Amino acid sequence: MNRYPLWKYLLILVIVVPAFVYALPNLYGEDPALQVSGTRGAKADAATQGRVEDALKSAGIAYRRAGMDELGMHVRFGDTESQLRARDVVTRALGDNYTVALNLVPATPTWMGWINARPMYLGLDLRGGVHFLMQVDMVSALRREEERFVEDIRATLREKKVRYLTVGRLDGGGIEVRFRDADSRDAARDAIRTAMPELTLNVQDRGGEFVLGARLSEQTLIEKRSFAVEQNLTALRNRVNELGVAEPVIQRQGEDRIVVQLPGVQDTAKAKEILGRTATLEIMMVDEEHDLASALAGNVPIGSKIYRSRDGQPILLKKGVVYSGDNIVDAAAGFDQTQGGAVVHITLDARGAAINQRVTGENVGKRMAVLYIELKSATVLGADGKPQLDAAGNPVRQRVRVEDVITAPVIRDQLGKRFQISGLDSIEEARDLALLLRAGALAAPVEIIEERTVGPSLGADNIRRGFHSVWVGFAAIAVFMMIYYSMFGVISVAALAVNVVLLIALLSILQATLTLPGMAAIALTVGMAIDANVLINERIREELRNGNTPQAAIHAGYERAFGTILDSNVTNFIAGLALFMFGSGPVRGFAVVLCLGIITSMFSAVLVSRGIVNLMYGSRRIERLPIGNTTWHQAPARG
Repeated sequence: MNRYPLWKYLLILVIVVPAFVYALPNLYGEDPALQVSGTRGAKADAATQGRVEDALKSAGIAYRRAGMDELGMHVRFGDTESQLRARDVVTRALGDNYTVALNLVPATPTWMGWINARPMYLGLDLRGGVHFLMQVDMVSALRREEERFVEDIRATLREKKVRYLTVGRLDGGGIEVRFRDADSRDAARDAIRTAMPELTLNVQDRGGEFVLGARLSEQTLIEKRSFAVEQNLTALRNRVNELGVAEPVIQRQGEDRIVVQLPGVQDTAKAKEILGRTATLEIMMVDEEHDLASALAGNVPIGSKIYRSRDGQPILLKKGVVYSGDNIVDAAAGFDQTQGGAVVHITLDARGAAINQRVTGENVGKRMAVLYIELKSATVLGADGKPQLDAAGNPVRQRVRVEDVITAPVIRDQLGKRFQISGLDSIEEARDLALLLRAGALAAPVEIIEERTVGPSLGADNIRRGFHSVWVGFAAIAVFMMIYYSMFGVISVAALAVNVVLLIALLSILQATLTLPGMAAIALTVGMAIDANVLINERIREELRNGNTPQAAIHAGYERAFGTILDSNVTNFIAGLALFMFGSGPVRGFAVVLCLGIITSMFSAVLVSRGIVNLMYGSRRIERLPIGNTTWHQAPARG
């Protein structure tokens, strides 16, 4: 009656034992560390690790260990003082092609990494880190769109052979085109309306002047604003990868704001530098009509400029931009099966495809360059090679414009909407370039309007308070259950402990992010999970009072309480799903932990606790059950 088959005990062991193993990493805490990742085509690899270790040894800075992970390279330290000293040393040793960020990494033993046992992620309120609220500069985004339309209007009017005086953007917004006569204005209106339906046109007469005004339509304004925010979201997510941040929060807030939370990041200046920098791509023609040596000697032709490729070689480009990264809608890395070598497959929008087709058709056999332009903040170094410090002792930084020619291939044929860029050194460089082309640039500048920093000590204090609340609640429940239900109370406490371990292990395996609301959900789960055992114990006591034998009371108690337990947990689970579906931020975090806790409590309260009871009492004759002050008496015979 109260005996489990062997497979059920094996099932419990198969679930509970690994759960204890995967919950262990959460006990080891975190080490202060430097996270090193490559930028602009550089890659953090074993050679980089060697350079970092040599630099630290030369500077006499002790570190625990260095290693590689999916986010790049990291170096662990025993204290934050060594971490801060090491940052300056490593930054000087690696240069501007690498990002060196202060971070916290799990201090779990190496063997746990072999089985992918990692601690759960901690949110900003528990781990510490930085919080930014960014405002997207919509004025700049719309100004760029209007400037693009100015160029498109000029090209359209030239193509249709419509004479005009001037085309320009107004300071207050909008575009104005001036004509000599009304017929030219009417012809231009029809041509622009057909070619650019995104514009709203209006005819104006000003004392003999024939003017055609153009503004972005309301629908276009809405689309461009939304695109600017979404593009910035994608670009910011890619940039956060350079910081080596686990589980960052990057989400839209309102119409033109973006929230960025970086748990574990201690270097606010580095985070601001990476998130706020601007980068663009421009496609330009190589000037092959003039002599490069003469240009290097100082005779640079009018309309051309000398640039440098990434390997430092000079190249002369024409200043006119064919099209920019704004016209690229997709980019994917690949491998050329015919000629060999890594390539990037490019897809342009309609406007970029038309420009590309016209320019490449007129310049077959000539070279076209991809120019990468970036505005970034760099540390100012003194004559001794050390960072200059301001009055507050912080490194002095200045804005630096970086211009690199990524590639300059020969145009083999007329290109259209889709083409490929070849001449890349490796598939890794192709992937980096494809990522840059897809979302490397911000669609509009962003301004940090709110900045909050949660220190590691405050986060540790929140963790300590949160776990204290869970363990105090657990201890109070344990004392009550053991006093009130005797041995069955001890069994209930053991099942409750298994439930907590299962929940922590599940959060760790899923790599969920735990926040303060999540810790509140864990405390609530502890209280809710014990309800099932209370129902079972009370049902057993009721069966004993009705005169059933101990074995029959145990069987009936578990069987008849199961329906009530299932109903209550299903209703709670539905409430948790509703919180997850309709809530946001901390509410969703609470809901996730709550729903997972309900699942683990069903397993532990029913299957685990009954398994323990069956092992202790299922195979022997029982005269009395230790389940509080209820004693079983043999019912009198009927007759």
